Amino acid sequence: MTDIDEGNFDQSPHGDRPDDSPEPEAVWTFRGYRLRASEFTTAMAHFFRAEVSRANIWRSRLDATTNWAVVSTGAALTIAFTQSGFHGLIILNTLLITLFLYIEARRYRYYELWSYRVRLMETDFYAAMLVPPFQPSADWAESLAENLLQPHFPISMWEAVGRRLRRNYIWIYLILSIAWIARVGLFPNTASSWTALLNNAAIGDVPGLVVFSVGVVFVGLLILTAVLTAGLQQSTGEVLPRFAEGRVAVGTDESESQPGGLRAWYRLSRRRQQLMAMIITDRAQAVSDNILKELKRGVTAISGTGMYTGKSHSVLLCALTVTEVNHLKALVNSADPQAFVIVSPAQEILGRGFLPLTVTK
Repeated sequence: MTDIDEGNFDQSPHGDRPDDSPEPEAVWTFRGYRLRASEFTTAMAHFFRAEVSRANIWRSRLDATTNWAVVSTGAALTIAFTQSGFHGLIILNTLLITLFLYIEARRYRYYELWSYRVRLMETDFYAAMLVPPFQPSADWAESLAENLLQPHFPISMWEAVGRRLRRNYIWIYLILSIAWIARVGLFPNTASSWTALLNNAAIGDVPGLVVFSVGVVFVGLLILTAVLTAGLQQSTGEVLPRFAEGRVAVGTDESESQPGGLRAWYRLSRRRQQLMAMIITDRAQAVSDNILKELKRGVTAISGTGMYTGKSHSVLLCALTVTEVNHLKALVNSADPQAFVIVSPAQEILGRGFLPLTVTK
């Protein structure tokens, strides 16, 4: 990322650069077009507004689902407590609320996808411009580019269900539970004993004990889900810090513990895909210089001999990530169009620019 300073911005009203001023350093070039730092910042500002708008749209969809749940609950309770009402209507409404919870959790995953991009730009781009050394974090652009090229939900379905359950739906379920107990205790006759309460809870040929037991199991599962997912914070959302201690961020080791010692064993790894490139070339110096200068990746050279030709070649080894593959191919092609490139996935890469090389005690 190019440092942004006053020398990189046009000073004249029409955007013409004074003759004696240095030419702004380009962020990248394409078919003769040079993108300057000011143009890059403008593009990022428009992109930020677009992602905020998209996140707001999905946030409003979350509110709509919650409104459906509240309105349907109010209507169900109103009808159930009439003289001709039926307590089974509360049970049916509970199932409907569960469907709303699933829909809202699914929408929440989409919201977190857009919210992650917004939060990434806030913490690693805009916030970094306000404090020394006034430059974005080293891997923010790659994290954002990878999310654009290969979008994936930053939050699991279980965590989404747990969050929406704890924040909104647990109170709706509590009201429905209390209302159901009050309904079977008062209608059709006031229950003065446990047996009378179970008789009022019966639904057709289904005994009241079975209905009551299923309700207890259902409520227990809800409480268990809310408790077990309370410590999962794979996605930072809009109010949590991105690099808090113990939290898992994109590109980190999934084996790290979650807050409170809880580990999401069912999650797929979100570690950035790491690759190893082998470049067989007769122009090793030119290729390695391009990689070191443009890609900012280390290169290791070894010698090799063709099996049938007996000719010696240089083999360059370079560790990189998925978003750097196209850049690598362009750099190699510019230095040696006859080079042979092999890119394969790496199980784990430790060291500078990747995961820290630490010893687990």
